[in-house]
Amino acid sequence: MRHIISILLENEPGALSRVVGLFSARGYNIHTLTVAPTEDASLSRMTVVTVGSDDVIEQITKQLNRLVDVVKVVDLTESAHIERELMLIKLRAVGKEREEIKRMADIFRGRIIDVTEKSYTIELTGDGAKLDAFIEAIDSGTILETVRTGTSGVARGERVLKV
Repeated sequence: MRHIISILLENEPGALSRVVGLFSARGYNIHTLTVAPTEDASLSRMTVVTVGSDDVIEQITKQLNRLVDVVKVVDLTESAHIERELMLIKLRAVGKEREEIKRMADIFRGRIIDVTEKSYTIELTGDGAKLDAFIEAIDSGTILETVRTGTSGVARGERVLKV
């Protein structure tokens, strides 16, 4: 089963490496990884998407909690949560393709953020399935480049990840 693990950790050199090393050493795969400082400059928030049984995820969270740099660990998939991913996709857009690509961007609520004579760069946000659907809806021959951030998530309602 897919799990989104949110980790609050000290914003120190090597902290990211230790968390990733824990996954690597135990043979756990990381599907996506996002990390950035929080409103408190001394802390970073890391979001890791991985796949495993409930027992494996429980083992991962226990091992993460043992790391010195880790302040708090939450499995967001245990309750209601919001997840988003950002994608920048550069598409070849010449002739009649230009209007079709604009229409597809509108349908998927994307924004064209760069225009040249021969290309459009589109910004899309949503869950991974939405971004995958956009890629499938576009003619693969028009895709020049794709960049995705990976999943970021937050619990719904009053539940927060803070010290």
